[in-house]
Amino acid sequence: MVDAAMKNLPPGELFDAISETAICLPDAAQMLTPCSIGNRWLKIFDYGKFAITLYEKYGGQGVRVYVDPAKLEPLPEIKNWFMKLVPKNEQDTEKLLAEIKRAGAAIFGMHPVQVKKEHLKKKKMGPSGICPVCGEAYPLRDGDRCRPCRGDKPYENTGSNGGGACREAANAPAG
Repeated sequence: MVDAAMKNLPPGELFDAISETAICLPDAAQMLTPCSIGNRWLKIFDYGKFAITLYEKYGGQGVRVYVDPAKLEPLPEIKNWFMKLVPKNEQDTEKLLAEIKRAGAAIFGMHPVQVKKEHLKKKKMGPSGICPVCGEAYPLRDGDRCRPCRGDKPYENTGSNGGGACREAANAPAG
């Protein structure tokens, strides 16, 4: 999919990527292009769709490539795997891989897109400050305390920062 998209971009252009799933496809984009989550050239809009868009980073013109379910009809192994119609332990991996190799890019749909202007701009980190609760640096755009100290954290009380020093803030009002 990444290769098909790259072949449909003008040569020599700087491009960014959008993956419409958080599963597998972002890995391929990071391995096969200069786009990564870390450099923010790869954005993930997790719609659960197996689609990727590569686009010119300043103007937003690009191409979206996706697995087209209509093209899977004559390919039962791929269809069963992709649509999850057969449990993984009942699939024939050798047949599936052979069918994927034979099908190649024929299972993809592709069309030109124009990425919305608001997605072309990179969010700047902005100035940092020291959180008065946990003592760690954080982006001041988040307010008077870091987000974990305002209760926005992925951890239970763990005793480590991001959940530890911020434990007093867990009961504090958000703001």
